[in-house]
Amino acid sequence: MEGDDCLKQAYECILQNDFEGAILWFERAIAADPNNASYYYRCSISYGRSGKWERALHYAVKAVELEPEQKAHIYQLHTVQARLLVLSGKQELGKQPPDASIAAATLQEAVELDPLSFEAYYWLAKAFVLLNRLDEAMRFALEALRLNPSDDEARSLFAEISRKKRAMRYRHQRRQRRRNR
Repeated sequence: MEGDDCLKQAYECILQNDFEGAILWFERAIAADPNNASYYYRCSISYGRSGKWERALHYAVKAVELEPEQKAHIYQLHTVQARLLVLSGKQELGKQPPDASIAAATLQEAVELDPLSFEAYYWLAKAFVLLNRLDEAMRFALEALRLNPSDDEARSLFAEISRKKRAMRYRHQRRQRRRNR
């Protein structure tokens, strides 16, 4: 079967929300024409939609290797890399005890790769709260809200940061008043 015929079958699967089937057809298209970067690119997208980020990365890298100037392929690669970094940052924050500085560095890299990643900004804000760097946490929480204004967790996080900042200001003012006596 020709690569284009496999591609048509893959899109039929996508129309039926069968991403696993689409992946099989994209891989058949790749087998038929292993130098066609767009097949790798499309396969990467389908793997991403299936939540198989390591495989998505493999195919995104191959697409960029074959067509390094293709902006869509580079964007897909950065999106997949950012998603993997977000997952790593979340995992770091889930440890007991969490290492918020490692998570923050990882999540900042994710934001650089994908500046439209709501999750990267949200988890980055959480990391900075744990580091007690509330100004930065506020900035990232605001960016998360800008990207997804209806997210309840992001709104709650923003409110939590605001409360902590007010409490810190209040404690600071009380200390100043005591010193001035």
